[in-house]
Amino acid sequence: MLPVMFKNSWFPTVFDDFLNTDFMPRANSTAPAVNVKESEKAYTMELAAPGIKKEYCRVAINDEGNLTIAIENKAEHKHEDKHHHYLRREFSYSNYEQNYTLPDDVIKEKISAKVEDGILTITMPKTEPKEKVTKAIEVS
Repeated sequence: MLPVMFKNSWFPTVFDDFLNTDFMPRANSTAPAVNVKESEKAYTMELAAPGIKKEYCRVAINDEGNLTIAIENKAEHKHEDKHHHYLRREFSYSNYEQNYTLPDDVIKEKISAKVEDGILTITMPKTEPKEKVTKAIEVS
């Protein structure tokens, strides 16, 4: 069987076909899934962050008034098999940082965040809607 040639080389294609499957996600895909909900009183942002501790999450308002979310994850796994003298040590590091422009009606001083069940939830309360003023103006 002859290898199929793509992009001047078959070598990367063979590995891409093997590694880029649903069972093995790409290593460079570190952006979490984000959901944003709106209610009458607040916006709620949910970021998928499985296995992340709150110590690895930073949520802040930057100098431009945007919401900055940073998640840093470090993990190390060690497996030893004394019967066959195999030693395997795996470590991973992922870093995610994103800025989000906030709507004008967010009360920035009251934004809160929590991590629970692998989800970083950020609650952004809204200001009270201003009453619309209608008034007839006399023309003189």
